[in-house]
Amino acid sequence: MSYHGPAGIGGTTVRVHLSGRWEPVDGRYHWGGRIEPDPQVAQLLRSGRRDVELRIADRVRPARLAEVDPWGGVRITGVGEPPWPPSAEPGATSELLEE
Repeated sequence: MSYHGPAGIGGTTVRVHLSGRWEPVDGRYHWGGRIEPDPQVAQLLRSGRRDVELRIADRVRPARLAEVDPWGGVRITGVGEPPWPPSAEPGATSELLEE
């Protein structure tokens, strides 16, 4: 499962590239990916804030900011139900998948 499109973090609209997988070791769904470069999100991380809420459509999930990459993007991870709507699964037709 994956999602590429708009999302919200702390009142800022960003573009994300996310994917996820079922982890048999702990029996939970792990998802994560990259937030395209955004100075406000990078500043959140640099100021020490790692725990955030990621909003996609009407779904809000707790997430963790990991690091800023050399291009200014930010790695984000989460555990549990993914933040993207089920209609954004592969093969679905949705505006959320357009880039």
